[in-house]
Amino acid sequence: MEEQFSDDESPVVHREDNKRRRRKMKAFTSNAAVAMDQIAVEFVLPTTNKTSKGPDTLHLEVAGNCTVEQVKAQVWLRAVASHLCPEFYQKYSPDHCILLYQKKGNWCEIYDKHQVFQTLDCIRYWKALKKDNGKIHLAKRPLPSEESVQYQKYLNYLIGYDVTDVSNVHDDELEFTRRKLLTPRKIELSDRDAKLYSMDPWVTTKPLPEYLLGKISNSNILLVIHRNSSSQTIKVSIDDTPVQVLQTFFTKIAKKRALFNIPEDVSEADYVLRVCGREEYIFGSYAIKDFHWVRQCLKNGDEIHLVLEMPPDPELDEVHREDWSQVDDCTGVAGTHEQLTIDEKDHEKVFTISLWDCNRKFRVKVLGIDIPVLPRNSELIVFVEASIFHGQQLLAQERTTPKPFTEEVLWNTWLEFNIKIKDLPKGTRLSLQVSCGKAQTQSSKSSSQDNGGHDSKSKNRLLYYVNLLLIDHRSLLRQGEFVLHMWKMPDKSEDNSSVNADKLTSATNPDKTSSMAIAILLDKYCYPVALPKCRECKEASDLEGERGQRDMPNHLRKQFEQIVATDPLHPLSPEDKELLWHFRQECMRHPRAYPKFLGSVKWGKQEAVMVTHQLLERTTTWDRSSLDVGLAMQLLDCHFSDANVRSMAVRKLETLDEDVVLRYLLQLVQAVKFEPYHDSALARFLLKRALRSKRIGHFLFWFLRSEIAQSMHYQQRYAVILEAYMRGCGDAMLQDFKKQVEITEALQKVTREIKAVSQEKYDVSAQVVFQLRQKLESLQVSGLPESFKVPYDPGLRAGGLVIEQCKVMASKKKPLWLQFKRADPTTLSSDTIGIIFKDGDDLRQDMLILQILLIMESIWEAESLDLCLLPYGCISTGNKIGMIEIVKDARTIANIQQSIVGNTGAFKDEILNQWLRDKCVSEDKFQQTVERFVYSCAGYCVATYVLGIGDRHNDNIMITESGNLFHIDFGHILGNYKSFLGISKERVPFVLTPDFLYVMGTTGKKSSPYFQKFQETCVKAYSALRHHTNLLIILFSMMLMTGMPQLTSKEDIEYIREALTVGRSEEEAQRHFLDQIEICRDKGWTVQFNWFLHLVLGIKQGVEKRSA
Repeated sequence: MEEQFSDDESPVVHREDNKRRRRKMKAFTSNAAVAMDQIAVEFVLPTTNKTSKGPDTLHLEVAGNCTVEQVKAQVWLRAVASHLCPEFYQKYSPDHCILLYQKKGNWCEIYDKHQVFQTLDCIRYWKALKKDNGKIHLAKRPLPSEESVQYQKYLNYLIGYDVTDVSNVHDDELEFTRRKLLTPRKIELSDRDAKLYSMDPWVTTKPLPEYLLGKISNSNILLVIHRNSSSQTIKVSIDDTPVQVLQTFFTKIAKKRALFNIPEDVSEADYVLRVCGREEYIFGSYAIKDFHWVRQCLKNGDEIHLVLEMPPDPELDEVHREDWSQVDDCTGVAGTHEQLTIDEKDHEKVFTISLWDCNRKFRVKVLGIDIPVLPRNSELIVFVEASIFHGQQLLAQERTTPKPFTEEVLWNTWLEFNIKIKDLPKGTRLSLQVSCGKAQTQSSKSSSQDNGGHDSKSKNRLLYYVNLLLIDHRSLLRQGEFVLHMWKMPDKSEDNSSVNADKLTSATNPDKTSSMAIAILLDKYCYPVALPKCRECKEASDLEGERGQRDMPNHLRKQFEQIVATDPLHPLSPEDKELLWHFRQECMRHPRAYPKFLGSVKWGKQEAVMVTHQLLERTTTWDRSSLDVGLAMQLLDCHFSDANVRSMAVRKLETLDEDVVLRYLLQLVQAVKFEPYHDSALARFLLKRALRSKRIGHFLFWFLRSEIAQSMHYQQRYAVILEAYMRGCGDAMLQDFKKQVEITEALQKVTREIKAVSQEKYDVSAQVVFQLRQKLESLQVSGLPESFKVPYDPGLRAGGLVIEQCKVMASKKKPLWLQFKRADPTTLSSDTIGIIFKDGDDLRQDMLILQILLIMESIWEAESLDLCLLPYGCISTGNKIGMIEIVKDARTIANIQQSIVGNTGAFKDEILNQWLRDKCVSEDKFQQTVERFVYSCAGYCVATYVLGIGDRHNDNIMITESGNLFHIDFGHILGNYKSFLGISKERVPFVLTPDFLYVMGTTGKKSSPYFQKFQETCVKAYSALRHHTNLLIILFSMMLMTGMPQLTSKEDIEYIREALTVGRSEEEAQRHFLDQIEICRDKGWTVQFNWFLHLVLGIKQGVEKRSA
């Protein structure tokens, strides 16, 4: 909080001048050292003084290196000894009270009982104010009021998880984080502009793309402004702000105010503009051309209709009063090494030890494992493999001897690791894995003797895993015994889409009755062992200054530049790492080198970590460099666990605009899984941005809620972040979330009932549709919310169901095809809102792909390419449930082919062309349609090729009546990703069949103007993506880590490097893509044949648009 006092300034005690002296004077007495550490404090007690009628007080000299808990105990003993109010102090324990102090008018709680007293924030604060002694209040621990208990229940319902449940934790990190996140929330709320928050304008700061400028004449556009039943068209400049637009409107209607029902005594300042039919405001000091909706209308050639109305009441966003006192940001921070070290200190006065004084090797005693029910095949042997990781870097590894697999296996052996305790960095995790192998026969035993007694790795199978962070959230080394409930590796048949990220979790299995448990013992010490935040002595850094400033010889510079230029997946050789570390100062001058340099740091060496932290602290290059989202994302992936590195990446993201945060929000939420601790710079960043913008908050709510429902491994962490957001988002948002959750629950119940009556059959009888409509009818009567925000598009409010248009879709999972009325009375569209409600599919995979398509679209937009992608709305709202937007006037290619000529439709090249022509009123319109087809086909060919999902089915490709081609149902294809990655396993790199070519005016090997346009567009789009290779690679590998089944083998992730022709010249890359187009032209008939089989056999899969 106190900016001017740097963190490493030692509170209260001035040691600068005597450091060197102490080193020379060995006889420097310990008593003198301790004497300097006394801190004078006045404690205000919870009891009342009988004579003065004021509160009792005590003045104490506190030893600075005591813990808070010890200080509290001393105060209590003194109160008892002084005979103050014996009926209170003798009856209760110190735990009955909390410690509070005042800072800048706020009450702050000294929350962490393990914290060393001299590292408290209040002491730095008093020192800054030059106070000789500060005041700390002891207050009775408050009980939560009935109101706040009810409020907590309400929040838990919306979160879908009880955040107050601490039955499955081995420390207080959960509670600790809940309390610490109060501070960033309070700061954000005090800075929040209530008016701006209530209207939340959706704008972009990117320049208007060329192709949109072409649609605007003389920088002017027309707006139609409605009020009641009247409307007025006005011409405005695209650079006008909403205030100027209102002024233009008021000038224009000066003589017609009565017609618009606008009294004479009000002015434009009393009104705002909103998009007709949507909860999107045109408000704020932005140019009209920067509003998302305006750009959308220009792009689609639609008129821009706005409604004039009174601004919404900011009071509706009222936030529930907090019961908690703030805890300061120093909570949980250890002191410097000099404050904690036992060197030259009187041992009776030692209360905490510095981790950096622990010179022995780290060890763990594996006591044994215990499982209630043995897996089926018990002819097995088991062993425990214990590894120490920092990020993905293996620091040390040991394993027990193998033993026969029984319900209880005991080892009782110490495993000593080749790493010293003092070298353990923060964020280190001890990974414990139980693996099994076949019990060995005599003959194989002899051959495996050379193998260290273990069978070769390939034959062993990982069964269970669990992680323990060796240094906890408050920087203390773990000590003593732990019984950890392990996670089971999913079977082949089970959903294992996120197993790679799950294996990093530090949570334990909540299912304690049937899960495998492992018991371990860590060394115990008489005191807490804390990892210091830094060293005070400056000598180390001065040395580093001279040593790291080496000049790089030319032959090495070339090698250095080559290393830095490689893509994120390029593995570094030991020599490369050596070179980067040797010339680390040089690395610090090039932000692009940071991921490679930080990947070369030996995180298991305390000196290396200290030097790295110093370099990061001193560099200004990173903060001054231009924003590269791909670079920041790289530092947030699973390879980096260091808080300083991850905070540095987040600092860069702080500069992102709201619309860019939205674009990467899904990936950032996934990256939270790679944080070692619940409270992190990334979690705080997401919280702050969500509290600033309702739109970001809306999507954060659903992204977190769907993870909480589906990912046991990260449930607690996501629940804590979601709770922190919901305690600050305001009442209006909470009401909206409640309605959305209610509608989701009601629809899920209906879907399950329908599934039960229609079983596994694909076709749907009229009887089933009739039952569905009956169920929806009674729901509508008995209490569906009157209206709700559509979860995938919060600008849209849906009203009641249009029951006669609802049906059950003919697909294995029996999705519901639902149509809702539009709830907004200002809407000009008579269309319903179509939503597919799905139960039984994990839509998180679809969301990841659609999100990357949106990112590709923005890359193309920056190069002024409009490839007409249609990333339709799709959101996962719970455990394998979610909603998908129904795109208006669209049909699957299969449906078109079948409806016109039955199954042989797949072989008729002209069908698609004919269908599009039939939908057009004029030749002019048809040419526009074909052009749209060419662009969208090019966009999807390039996008699906780069992502390795090119070989699609005609049931998963749709087209709108205006010629917009688009792909759907990615989750289905990703489930069988293995058979799609790489062209070798599939017939074609992407879908470009003879009927598509026919629309472009070409058959066989002939060309045509449209086909040439298609080729040019593909090449441009492909080149544009290649300029962002690193970003796409990092998004792709994060996607595989967090959402794709068993896909982190080297080859799978390598796919994208091949697809983006990494390392080849621009010309070679263009040639490569044109070759892919030729492969499609050659093999188009094989795809058609496939499609024909699909139609004949009637194999239905994915999101069919054929329904009852």
